[in-house]
Amino acid sequence: MPKKKKIRDERHTYSRIVLTGNPNVGKSVIFGLLTGKYVTVSNYPGTTVEVSSGNLTLDGRRILLIDSPGVNSFTPMSEDERVTRDILLSERSENIVLVADAKNLRRAAMLLLQIAEMDLPCILVLNMEDEAKARGIDIDYGRLEEMLSISIIGTIAPQRKGIAKLKEHLLQTRKPAATLRYGDIMEEYIARIALLLPETPIARRAMALMILAGDESLKAWFAANLTPKTITMIEDLRDEAQTKLKEPLSGLISRARIDTADRIVHAVQQRYEPDASHIARWLGRWTMHPFWGIFFLVAALAVFYAFVGKFGAGTLVDFFQSVIFETYLNPAVEKSIRAAVPSAFIQDLFVGQYGLVTMALTYAVAIILPITATFFIAFGFLEDSGYLPRIAVLTNSTFAKIGLNGKAVLPMVLGLGCGTMATMTTRILESKRERLIATFLIALAIPCSAQLGVILGMLGPYSVKVAIWWIGTVLGVLLLAGTISAKIVPGSKGDFFLEIPPMRMPRIKNILLKTLSRIEWYLKEAVPLFVLGTLVLFILDKTHLLQWLEEAASPLIVRFLGLPREATAAFIMGFLRRDYGAAGLFELSKQGLLDENQIIVSIVTLTLFVPCLASFFMIIKERGMRISLLMFGIITIFALLVGGGINIVLSLFP
Repeated sequence: MPKKKKIRDERHTYSRIVLTGNPNVGKSVIFGLLTGKYVTVSNYPGTTVEVSSGNLTLDGRRILLIDSPGVNSFTPMSEDERVTRDILLSERSENIVLVADAKNLRRAAMLLLQIAEMDLPCILVLNMEDEAKARGIDIDYGRLEEMLSISIIGTIAPQRKGIAKLKEHLLQTRKPAATLRYGDIMEEYIARIALLLPETPIARRAMALMILAGDESLKAWFAANLTPKTITMIEDLRDEAQTKLKEPLSGLISRARIDTADRIVHAVQQRYEPDASHIARWLGRWTMHPFWGIFFLVAALAVFYAFVGKFGAGTLVDFFQSVIFETYLNPAVEKSIRAAVPSAFIQDLFVGQYGLVTMALTYAVAIILPITATFFIAFGFLEDSGYLPRIAVLTNSTFAKIGLNGKAVLPMVLGLGCGTMATMTTRILESKRERLIATFLIALAIPCSAQLGVILGMLGPYSVKVAIWWIGTVLGVLLLAGTISAKIVPGSKGDFFLEIPPMRMPRIKNILLKTLSRIEWYLKEAVPLFVLGTLVLFILDKTHLLQWLEEAASPLIVRFLGLPREATAAFIMGFLRRDYGAAGLFELSKQGLLDENQIIVSIVTLTLFVPCLASFFMIIKERGMRISLLMFGIITIFALLVGGGINIVLSLFP
């Protein structure tokens, strides 16, 4: 709490600069490069949206830099957009840094025009210059600066290109020289409404345009800043303006901004044939084909499985576990601890059956780390090659059947990396209904990277029957649960707009850098939870509660699911971390305690089982306690019923 108060107090002494821009343009990367690691992340008051703040010093001046959520418009259509608008509305900013995708100048120009109407100073940062050039886009920066009268800076954030120049220009406060006229009738009502509004950090003209565009999110601001009589007068003026114009006011405003943005783009941007190989263009086209694209997807998954499931979970895990840990590390540590520590209790704490070294570190480093590393390498290749958005296009029609669209595949694919982050990124979906459905499906049927890698490793020694059962059941559950959710969750489905980058050969250096960053995250976030999970198991074992839980769960685990009692611990720990539960099942399979049918039942049940503790906390944060507990209960019951049903079917038809 004191930390948040400090940030609020500092806003009155620091020069405040706000980073804004469209989603997924590298804004947060640039924020990190400008501020370093010393940032504060907190929820914006009254919302679940996180806003990052960081400090830096330029020319002896202290600056508070705020990384606002990504927006497509400052007339909000989502909670993220409302938060960004409110950041600008709450307090005057020294400068606005508009971060844009150099490949899509038109979208940036739309935001820039609105900033100009707010009468705020601005710097335009065109990020991802390299991708724009790869796509055959050339922007005349000099001409653009001349037209807008503000600083235009090109950057390639991962390479830190342009960041030093951006720092030099942060304190240059020039307002964009871009003006729009909306016609005589609209201009009359803009002026009349503006006269009724109080002074705010953004121009009253911009506020009047938000009102005329039908911004319902301003109602709370109205109630706090205007009298009921004034509110009524404003609403009457808006209705009066609409009666004089046949076109909806919001459409008229959008069309005027689009036309102006197009004129700016046409004046400064040229396109040429990109320097891409014939094979890359051919792949780019056919990987999105509704029929042939499926074969590319199957081939990509097969390669993914061979690299992660065979090489990562097979070759690398065997080397780390059998050679490094079991042959050298664990015996040496056990010998040292038993010689140095007389207490048998403390010895067991470190090197016993549920020891911090023999179990926690062995699972976290010897089993999970190699799988996680190979998964992140493969995932990075899919990201940087431009194939992930094509998967979204390919799956759009399927997602439409479950109340979503192809854009939902992005958080779901991210869920294959980490369910916690995937839950957070459901914010990119337009409606509350879509975010709720996507969160539920991620928690139910999307295995995280470490869990997925371990499961792929478990599939290796067994016949293809196991893989078919697992994949078929999980996909079937995903479609069934999504279809039911689409019918019972109220609300509307958003439109599907997605930018498709060109196919290209990924840079190995970039993939390795991202992989190292993700491994660092894994070591910091996951390993402590492995230690915590082991401590819980150790305490449960020493207090005989683990035996009691195994006996209590015996009717479910042994009789209904048909699994050995030892699997109970894996399901208990699966709640602390899904990959921990998977690692427990992996160890049981290596010991020969699970036959082929039990492998099928166990991996299906664990995949559908409740999300890990970290993901559960994120769901609570994003969706609220009541909905989260409801999801928890439904998922637990559903996973056990599906696992038990498969056990019955397999026993009847061996």
